[in-house]
Amino acid sequence: MSYQYDVIVIGGGPAGYVAAIRLAQLGKKTLLVEKRATLGGTCLNVGCIPTKVLLDSTEFFNIAKNHGEEFGVLLEAVTFDLEKIMKRKEKIVEDRCKGVDFLMTKNRITRIRGNARLLGKNLVEVQYPGPVDGSSGDLSRETPQKEQFTSEFVILATGSVPIEIASIPFDGEFIVSSDRAISLEAVPKDLVVIGAGAIGLELGAVWSRLGSRVRIIEMMPNLIGGIDRQMASSAQRLLASNGIEFFMEHRVQGVEIKNRRVEIRAVNKKEELVELSADMVLVAVGRKPYTEDLGLENTNIELTQNGRIRVDPDTFMTSEPGVYAIGDIIDGPMLAHKAEEEGVAVAEKICGLEGKVHYNTIASIVYTSPEIAWVGLGEDQLKSQSREYNVGRFLFRANARAHALNEVEGMVKILADKLSDKILGVFIVGPRASELIAEASLAMKYEATVDDIIHTVHSHPTLSEAIKEAALDVKRRAIHS
Repeated sequence: MSYQYDVIVIGGGPAGYVAAIRLAQLGKKTLLVEKRATLGGTCLNVGCIPTKVLLDSTEFFNIAKNHGEEFGVLLEAVTFDLEKIMKRKEKIVEDRCKGVDFLMTKNRITRIRGNARLLGKNLVEVQYPGPVDGSSGDLSRETPQKEQFTSEFVILATGSVPIEIASIPFDGEFIVSSDRAISLEAVPKDLVVIGAGAIGLELGAVWSRLGSRVRIIEMMPNLIGGIDRQMASSAQRLLASNGIEFFMEHRVQGVEIKNRRVEIRAVNKKEELVELSADMVLVAVGRKPYTEDLGLENTNIELTQNGRIRVDPDTFMTSEPGVYAIGDIIDGPMLAHKAEEEGVAVAEKICGLEGKVHYNTIASIVYTSPEIAWVGLGEDQLKSQSREYNVGRFLFRANARAHALNEVEGMVKILADKLSDKILGVFIVGPRASELIAEASLAMKYEATVDDIIHTVHSHPTLSEAIKEAALDVKRRAIHS
């Protein structure tokens, strides 16, 4: 059978566009189909990147307003311009989207804007608008039309969307998703966030810094599922000291809009009622895989119990031979860097190379202040596995660079196997945790021991010294604490 393309990739987010680039590098004639006018998916358009821009803008404002004098910088009447903050965010997003678009042209990848669905394992139907001539812009057709393409392989990388609670539907004004919460025209006086995961914490921090009273409701006893309990408690305490209020182990019973206010009823584990009133509610209870109208019914593709596409964990192939799936639509953490790694791996698998993702060394990060980052297993997880381990900790308050930055709260915690000395988990709450965690991921990838970190020279004065000191503390040899 003659195919128009070697591979068709459906979805232009971090999983899809990275897979397309790697396929092109390996000599495959590749078609990328994306329904948005811009590439980059949720991450670049309405997720990771715009959120981080807002976090950096508001953190800069917070430092200038509340801590400038401590640095000897005297400022009067420090204010912010929300419109300019939003324009900066939009400009950075636009530039990055253009950057991804350029990569399609550079790698000679045919890019189409349209909705794609499977008609079979080798047949994909695309409903336009979108270019079909190999160009990489939004050359929308005047009237929608359909076209069919054949390929030897298909990769599904359609990402995820915010979960909407049936009893609290999004209306874009009073009840909003994260997509809307990154583009508000005014600062809400009172904001209630449902969900204490990364999305809720980060967007809560953005609006809190700009003057919102932010209250977060969470069903679980600890924020951020998956993190070490001690570190979660430390992070919550520090975030609370910055003005965010928490209602942990509370379940929302009902939400009602009255007189342009949102009235929220929640109960704690003792079934005691708590009533809150806010200008706006952000529902941030997670995301779900986007598999709608993909034509899965025309294939043998199976879904898991949680609605994700079932794949072979070694090859990413679905139960339909020749059709693969990666990113948020398959099991695993919904993280852009996880999706990118799967994009590279599936491309290499298709081309007969090894292609592998080291899931146990994928770090998770929350970009609040202080930042929260971790990789590997926490104490509760190790105890549940009956693993014997040693613990080392180091407070940033004892780190000179942290004092220079005026960010001395938080700590590094390292968990290591008691017998082999191999690192099992690293947790960081503190300044630049998002950057520091890469050392831990690298160490765990190569099964490094605590001694390996101890014998690695860490430059002075740097925040990275806190990792070495935590490693020293595992052996009860810490120098500066």
